Amino acid sequence: MLKGTQILDQDLSIKVEKISKIYRIGSRNEIRDNLAQTLFGFVKSPIKNFKRYRALYHFKEAEVSASEQPDKTDSDILWAVKDLSFEVKKGEVVGFIGRNGAGKSTLLKILCRITHPTRGRARVRGRISSLLEVGTGFHNELTGRENVYLNGTILGMKKAEVDRKFDEIVAFSGIEKFIDTPVKRYSSGMKVRLAFSVAAHLEPDILIIDEVLAVGDADFQKKCLSKMEDVGGRGRTVVFVSHDMAAVTRLCNRVMLLEEGKIVKDGSPDQVVSHYLTSGYGTMAAREWSDQEKAPGGNVARLRSARIKASDGRVTDYIDIRQPVTVEMAYDVFKDGFVLLPIFAFNNEEGLRIFTAVDLDPDWRRKPRPQGRFISIVHIPGNMLAEGMIFVNCNLLTLNPDNVQFMEKSAIAFQVVDSMEGDSARGDYARSFPGIVRPMLKWTTQYKPAPDPPVADGI
Repeated sequence: MLKGTQILDQDLSIKVEKISKIYRIGSRNEIRDNLAQTLFGFVKSPIKNFKRYRALYHFKEAEVSASEQPDKTDSDILWAVKDLSFEVKKGEVVGFIGRNGAGKSTLLKILCRITHPTRGRARVRGRISSLLEVGTGFHNELTGRENVYLNGTILGMKKAEVDRKFDEIVAFSGIEKFIDTPVKRYSSGMKVRLAFSVAAHLEPDILIIDEVLAVGDADFQKKCLSKMEDVGGRGRTVVFVSHDMAAVTRLCNRVMLLEEGKIVKDGSPDQVVSHYLTSGYGTMAAREWSDQEKAPGGNVARLRSARIKASDGRVTDYIDIRQPVTVEMAYDVFKDGFVLLPIFAFNNEEGLRIFTAVDLDPDWRRKPRPQGRFISIVHIPGNMLAEGMIFVNCNLLTLNPDNVQFMEKSAIAFQVVDSMEGDSARGDYARSFPGIVRPMLKWTTQYKPAPDPPVADGI
């Protein structure tokens, strides 16, 4: 059970001890409605049903061995998280990363008391404010104003506290005109704006944020990240789950990588994110969306793939700083007659924008495009990027009027490696070489000999 009232060390906000969460899946169409059907089914297939009920018993009693892996006979048992143990200190900003299904959201729900662990214990100190899904904690029939007060009350705040913060909450959300409109009429983006604003401004001791920020537009996401940095900077704890590696490395001072419900790496953002992207856990130099229905996009076009290629055409994770690199994205256009603008945005490990590249191909610039598959490619010369991890956002707009078809953050990434051979921009300088870009510029030196020294009289 998760109990927030149990005593923790003064410097800890969260302590998780061997938490496991098991779900029972499948066999839904075989569930019996009454005792007679259950007994008849057991007699009809005793071995099959014995295995099922034995698994169910282990699930309910939480007596499954921590080392036991679900096998074919226990196919209706799913370990969402398994034997997780970690501590989070006050003021830490901790990120959790991993593939879909790694257990990130389940862990956050346990920390927020939305669900209980099957086994183990999680203890927290202080008031938790969370944003796990669009409109979390909102009542659709109430107005935005009423939901702000409702959320504040749930968090244990007095009306005077909410009154004091109300104008700031509404201003941050940017939905002043609709604050007295029922939430059921809000778009998903409006719900996220208000929900995040409430969660971040009611001064929680622990702020827990899931991937929901991806719903907001780019400007609001920047505001959210800045606000989360501010919350962490004031000594409060932030737990952040995201697939945006640039945001994770910028915001967090510690990152944990989850895989199949377990922590496989815990450390600094640069180290863990690099491990995630280079070890096969995450996406690195190439990514594909094989299912057209699930691919990012709108009603005009959808993203299908993105790749990083070296000068010889190979898809590669690592680029020599001296060599050119090409970045490409393939997308399908479903409707004729739209002017498209492909855009790549390049960010470094700290989340800083290195540069943005818009499509200037004269063959298609300002021209309506027919249906079909397009591949947009940008060529980056060598000796331009700085060393380190580079994250690439793949974006596509339709123009006149401007509409976003897709904005896939950190769709692909690659590592730029600097040479120590003396022929890159660093030359013979071997120490830290800061900067967003590292162009190799032409240098010249002018020399003027010193004048002859004066000769003293009498010498």
